[in-house]
Amino acid sequence: MAPPPLHLFSPSPRPPSPTPPPWLHGPHVPSTSVSPPDPATEAPPAPKQHRGPRPAPRNPGSAKPLTAGVPGGRTRRAVLGIIRKVRSLELSDPRTPSPNGGGGSSSSSTATARVPFHLPIHPPPPEREEEEEKKGIRRAVPWAAARDEETKVVLRREKKTRVPTRAETELEAGELERLRRAARGKERWARAKKAGITDEVVEEVRGQWAKGQELAGVRIVEPLRRCMDRAREILEIKTGGLVVWTRGGIHFVYRGSSYLENAKRHRDFVNYNEELSPVTSNNPTSQGKYWSKDETLTNDNDEADDKDDKPIKGTLYEREVNRLLDSLGPRFIDWWWNTPLPVDADLLPEVVPDFKTPFRQCPPGVRPTLADEELTYLRKHARPLPTHFVLGRNTKLQGLAAAILKLWEKSLIAKVAVKVGIQNSNHEQMARNLKRLTGGTVILRNKDYIIIYRGKDFLPGGVAESVIERESQVHDQQAKEEEARLKMADSLQMIVGLSSERSYVGTFREYQDFHDSHARRTTENNFRIQLEAKKHRLEKELKDQEWRLSMLTKKIERSNQVLAKLHSSWSPSKKDGDRELLTEEERRIFRKIGLKMDEHVLLGRRGVFEGVIEEIHQHWKHKEVVKVITKQNQASQITYTSMMLEVETGGTLIAIERFTTSHAIILYRGKNYRRPTKSAPSNLLTKREALQRSIEVQRRGSMKYFAQERKKSIDELKRELRNVTWEIRKLNHDTEQSWTA
Repeated sequence: MAPPPLHLFSPSPRPPSPTPPPWLHGPHVPSTSVSPPDPATEAPPAPKQHRGPRPAPRNPGSAKPLTAGVPGGRTRRAVLGIIRKVRSLELSDPRTPSPNGGGGSSSSSTATARVPFHLPIHPPPPEREEEEEKKGIRRAVPWAAARDEETKVVLRREKKTRVPTRAETELEAGELERLRRAARGKERWARAKKAGITDEVVEEVRGQWAKGQELAGVRIVEPLRRCMDRAREILEIKTGGLVVWTRGGIHFVYRGSSYLENAKRHRDFVNYNEELSPVTSNNPTSQGKYWSKDETLTNDNDEADDKDDKPIKGTLYEREVNRLLDSLGPRFIDWWWNTPLPVDADLLPEVVPDFKTPFRQCPPGVRPTLADEELTYLRKHARPLPTHFVLGRNTKLQGLAAAILKLWEKSLIAKVAVKVGIQNSNHEQMARNLKRLTGGTVILRNKDYIIIYRGKDFLPGGVAESVIERESQVHDQQAKEEEARLKMADSLQMIVGLSSERSYVGTFREYQDFHDSHARRTTENNFRIQLEAKKHRLEKELKDQEWRLSMLTKKIERSNQVLAKLHSSWSPSKKDGDRELLTEEERRIFRKIGLKMDEHVLLGRRGVFEGVIEEIHQHWKHKEVVKVITKQNQASQITYTSMMLEVETGGTLIAIERFTTSHAIILYRGKNYRRPTKSAPSNLLTKREALQRSIEVQRRGSMKYFAQERKKSIDELKRELRNVTWEIRKLNHDTEQSWTA
């Protein structure tokens, strides 16, 4: 008999319920059964002893409740939390043998009906439990039952069903395996470039087939490699073969058992817009029936009869998108993403007769510009939308502009992708031309996409025509009313004898005159405001440039002071008048020796300092000639360096030779050379001072260059400021003359 439930979870008396699960209590012991202690009769716990002998170990035969703490494992509170969660599941005890016999079946059936989960939990039969009790088998933990074969809870993630390819459906398993083994040994394949699977790639594949090869490999590169399933579809449509195996980015195409070497038939592959239904294009394997052009072109009457019998594939949104794109133009079959396929904008007409930028009118009280929040919202809204067009040329986009205007009647945004691998394509020029032709707003432009918003002032074609027609009707009606008023005034003048002076107060002519004068004055005021704003901007920029020039001048003066301080500690030697004379033959020999030498002294950015002179003397200790390599480019600098080395070392300059990226200075030590007692001269700069001098010279040179550029920009700003001031004076003079007149 199982023990009663814990008081922690059953505080109030309840009617008799099914026996709780066995894993809430200790393991089964065949000899005795342990009941939970009674709180009324239980003795108080003994005080905890911190020191003393360890208590005697518990009898291993005694049962230990599950709620007790586990040494080195879970505490009592953690175990009680586990029990609370298990109790919350309301799992009842499986079939357990009862002394009444039939009562166990009824209780087990009730318990099974209360299980609210649909997990494949199959408890062991009661006969197996009795056998385990007789044998003394214990289960230390409740989840040990999961090790049994019959008691397992398997939770697996459902995998997506893999759609078989055309090769797997049309070829036999043995033939497909043979072709895949043959494909593993191929080492040559055609390469599809960024433009996709072009006619050249198709001809190369068919050329391999014509040579007697069953398989032809095609390497797919970006961007078509992003979707290899789409690449397989395009390859099967254009070549008429079957892709039997894919290795990395390479598709291996099988020509088929009934391959014909008729080049004309192979050159005419399926036109996507005529033979590929937009509904069936959503299925990756829908291209299977488009084997050749002869098989796909059927009678129009047969297609009309079978249209109702074809099942509808794809969601309503996909069908609507395909129907909309079909109405815009031919589709781009080499699209490197999944369906729906966008419209090929390069196949649209370059020039559309009588094409004009559409009429736009913003609703009253609405600003035509976009706020930052609106721009962000439109960009987020455009991200999940399908691509509508694919463009490769920069100019002659009237056909694309007309298609975009038609698209804008049903969509706020037109999404144009830039073709990859097209030479001389410029997405900036594309966006500028589309904006000029459509009048929309470019909300995003990069090397991949151009997204154009139709604008708040966009009017569909029918609405724009209605607005223009209504405005013309109003203008004609006002003109007729004005003509009738003038006739009535003339007739009254003849009858009554009114004065010949006519009053235009409240007439249409007064409105026209006021509108013309107001428009002219508004134009003049706007032009004057623009000139004043330009003058203010030029003055501000001129002041900023002058301040920058003054700062550069101060820095140049400070740099000159630092260089003067460094030069004050440098006293170059004087040229010795008693120099050794060398013949031309000796110079020629020393020059050859110097050019053949591998050892050299490298002259860096520090120039000539005491370390260079010391290294030259170290070379002269073993050889008569030394070769100095310098990276200087200007002839004056190289000549000055060679003369300085000759003076500071006391040697003789043999030659200056030009190499590919440097120059070589060859020095001869002399016949009466004596090694100085102090190899490093004290009159030159040290290594640290030489580096500081080099950095300061470079810094001063760059500052002088930028100072010169500032002066040029200041002169240009002054010239523009004079022109703007003269235009403002002229406009004011003309306005004064018009008022006086």
